[in-house]
Amino acid sequence: MYNPNNPLIVQDDHTILVEAHHPDYEEVRDLVGRFAELEKSPEHIHTYKVSPLSLWNAAASGFSAESIVECLINYSRYDVPQAILAEIRSQIARYGLVKLVAQAGQLILMAEEPSVLVELANSKRVQPFICGHLDENQLLVEPGMRGHLKHTLIRLGFPVEDLAGYEEGQPLSVSMRSRTLGGETLALRDYQREAVEAFYARGGNQGGSGVIVLPCGAGKTITGIAAMAKIQSATLILTTGITALRQWRAELLDKTHLSEEQIGEYSGEVKEIKPVTITTYQILTHRSNLNQDFPHLHLFTDRDWGFVIYDEVHLLPAPVFRMTAEIQAKRRLGLTATLVREDGLEEDVFSLIGPKKYDVPWKVLERQNWIAQANCQEIRIPMSEHVRMNYALADPRKKFRIAAENPKKLEVVQALLAQHQSDRILIIGQYINQLEAIAAELELPVITGKMSNPERIRLYEDFNRGHLRRLVVSKVANFALDLPDANVAIQISGTFGSRQEEAQRLGRILRPKAASNVAYFYTLVTADSREQEFAIKRQLFLAEQGYRYTIVTKDELEVMAQ
Repeated sequence: MYNPNNPLIVQDDHTILVEAHHPDYEEVRDLVGRFAELEKSPEHIHTYKVSPLSLWNAAASGFSAESIVECLINYSRYDVPQAILAEIRSQIARYGLVKLVAQAGQLILMAEEPSVLVELANSKRVQPFICGHLDENQLLVEPGMRGHLKHTLIRLGFPVEDLAGYEEGQPLSVSMRSRTLGGETLALRDYQREAVEAFYARGGNQGGSGVIVLPCGAGKTITGIAAMAKIQSATLILTTGITALRQWRAELLDKTHLSEEQIGEYSGEVKEIKPVTITTYQILTHRSNLNQDFPHLHLFTDRDWGFVIYDEVHLLPAPVFRMTAEIQAKRRLGLTATLVREDGLEEDVFSLIGPKKYDVPWKVLERQNWIAQANCQEIRIPMSEHVRMNYALADPRKKFRIAAENPKKLEVVQALLAQHQSDRILIIGQYINQLEAIAAELELPVITGKMSNPERIRLYEDFNRGHLRRLVVSKVANFALDLPDANVAIQISGTFGSRQEEAQRLGRILRPKAASNVAYFYTLVTADSREQEFAIKRQLFLAEQGYRYTIVTKDELEVMAQ
């Protein structure tokens, strides 16, 4: 039935068009974003895609087929194609069509429909993991092949519901303080508590593995710590780098009754294995040459871990995926601000870490003042005649870098610094030469990967204390940068069309602010260039989370500043 007042159109190719200026846009966006992936976000119409993986994640987080169908029918301008409704019901039903269970010490693949197991038993890709038939509804799985089988089955379109349970691991008493070491009251926010309960699932086999998606600044670390307090077991924590590692350690000491002797650091500098051990993806994947095994992956088995936390799980490197396939009997929690992976391995996260257990739209937390309100603006900057000639002669990859390092960006940075004189500002970029040149011109410190960790920490502390109000930072600041008072980010260059990076950089300034609770996110883009094309892809993330961004030219910015 045609209803011209409704905000979305469902198309035969599994795309959903949502009218961005409709009065119900925010409500519809939050619903559709739970079971579909944003693909395009021009000003007026946003395009979502319903995929098998998006539907499986919805099913795992509690969405029923009928709730999705009801959403589409209620908000669609035209009749929803019956083929789409049938596909939704079919894919939602596929989650849990096959289950892994443990019985009498054996690992069993089960299905209510015998034909499903016949199909799988006859697949050459599945056969190496099967060692026998128990009956028409049960196949016996080779010991130790739990993760490998799940990984194979999802590639065949069978997302397994893993109910085989977990090893408890070495017991460890983890309790949260009622007050931090600084004397502040400590209590979980409602959404943090809901996330932990969704993951833990009362300690049953339906919980214990999966991903929690929360915005940067919304307290992913404390959510992970609260999960540790539920599980009460020796824990291995994987982080993005030494700064994140040390921040996790500080948070554990500040918010739990764990002692320093119970928390170990396993890094390039220290090799400690304790009841809670924090390491980095870099050290786990380090090796002297390509022919050598990864010498530090033994950390996964060197202690009887009961719990493994993967911080920023969207960055999980391939060797850690492979090791994770071997430890499926451990409870596993992935923490992230976005499930988008630039390598397209979202299915691997689903099968080896677990499905999405909880997420909350960023704009919902913004409305509740748990994160800052973000004003996002893209500033398009022309090229000089000389740069334009170099750009015209370059190959496509060099074109992007020439555009990204447009010297005219310095003028815009200077204008924005003048506009935000009393604010705490991060100038973030991709290319070290560009960052060092801007830092030298502005007489500001610049933090890059080659800076020593103590010097880096000193600059962060100066910024947090207000002694330093402006910092130039490379991509090392994309992750685990705890600068809660930063309220302006000026992005001068980035990694092509990375939505993942856009999420992390916006997240640097989203910690709630004591005063106006407003943050400003500027992206400087060279007009009519490859960089502008990639910027459109990056902005998908902003639209996905409900942020509206304005586009102005350099000249318009100068007029507004007058």
